[in-house]
Amino acid sequence: MANVKTVIEQWYVKDLEDNSAIGVVVESCTELGNSAQPGVQVSCMGRTINYEPGIVEQWAYRANKEGLETYFLENESWVFYDDQYVKNYLVLGSPLKARIIVKTRTSKPVIKDYDLPFEV
Repeated sequence: MANVKTVIEQWYVKDLEDNSAIGVVVESCTELGNSAQPGVQVSCMGRTINYEPGIVEQWAYRANKEGLETYFLENESWVFYDDQYVKNYLVLGSPLKARIIVKTRTSKPVIKDYDLPFEV
């Protein structure tokens, strides 16, 4: 069976400084990762992050090792400025969640969470 993607949500955070916007697309996927399991895919600023069981298990292990409930995905985020960024997190618990925080120069941080369709 081929991977079927379904858009969960598409949203933008506008920057009034230069009339630009940072867009985020969150999709549910029927097959992600080496084991072709259901997951969530987040696309933003030309980057795609796959929340699939294999990598999420590693992230959860690192979070537990560091004693964290919310694990910042530094390599999967864009944080070159203090006033403009895209931060991606794994939130532990039941259910597991993908968290995205987007901030532009003229906006407050916009925080959205998405349930992951699996446990690790």
